[in-house]
Amino acid sequence: MNPHRQRKPRGQPIDGWLIIDKPSGLTSTDVVNRLKRWFDARKCGHGGTLDPLATGVLPIAFGAATKTVPYVMDGTKLYRFTLAFGEARDTDDADGQVVETSAVRPTDAEIAAALPAFCGEIMQVPPVFSAVKVAGERAYDLARAGAPPVLEPRPARIDRFEMIARPDADHAVFEVESGKGVYMRSLARDLARACGTVGHISVLRRLRVGPFHETEAIVLDKLAPTEDTPRASAELLLPVATALADIPALALTEGEAFVLSHGQAISLVALMGRIPADADPDGGVARAMAGSRVIGLCRLDEGLLKPERLL
Repeated sequence: MNPHRQRKPRGQPIDGWLIIDKPSGLTSTDVVNRLKRWFDARKCGHGGTLDPLATGVLPIAFGAATKTVPYVMDGTKLYRFTLAFGEARDTDDADGQVVETSAVRPTDAEIAAALPAFCGEIMQVPPVFSAVKVAGERAYDLARAGAPPVLEPRPARIDRFEMIARPDADHAVFEVESGKGVYMRSLARDLARACGTVGHISVLRRLRVGPFHETEAIVLDKLAPTEDTPRASAELLLPVATALADIPALALTEGEAFVLSHGQAISLVALMGRIPADADPDGGVARAMAGSRVIGLCRLDEGLLKPERLL
């Protein structure tokens, strides 16, 4: 056998997005591994981690869709969570050990008064049980080993933080719209502190990630192999370009599309009148279209439209 001969990649070359309604108790990686096996897919990844306790929208990228994962993760996310007052947990959610208690239960008015400080551009300390790296180690690995690290605050963008229900004195339900990299567990922990008590997330659900909504999510177990269907059907996948629906679209001629697809930039002067109003001309991203065909993602920079990620 020729040792220089390339090994044939394992799995089927399928491309597209699958929106999973993640069940509680599984990690996002668990879900990816199952789907990769069930679809016999060559390449598979997820568009934004959900905690094991959390349920809801987990976008799964197959094949060429993995190229668009960063753009999905940049999209706005919508969460709903229940904050349980009175117990702080080491994980900041119901899966952890109780580390502090308080008899204080804030009023609705006290909660409403505390919320504005958590909106807009804020600084947030991630949970100790998170995937943040500290000197090359994951924070959760250090925490499990009994040496929880001291994590530095990092920027977070909160577009909306609203109490939508108060079932009883011990619990409050919130909806949050946020940018990427925002920890709901930190929000819950810090809001409880701001209200003069302690707390943790008891229920967490993600309702939206970028263009992907809860209404199109498929329950994971429905895709499990059976005797009749030993492999999940790739017909369930959404097109790769679905992930880019939230990115401003820029219509190109076939000639311009040809130039761009060969890695060459186009002067923005030539595109005047077609540049979308919501595309930032100073470093913003646009979705280049030729008719209904997505050419790829481009960046508007230095008076040029530069190809960034061709599909």
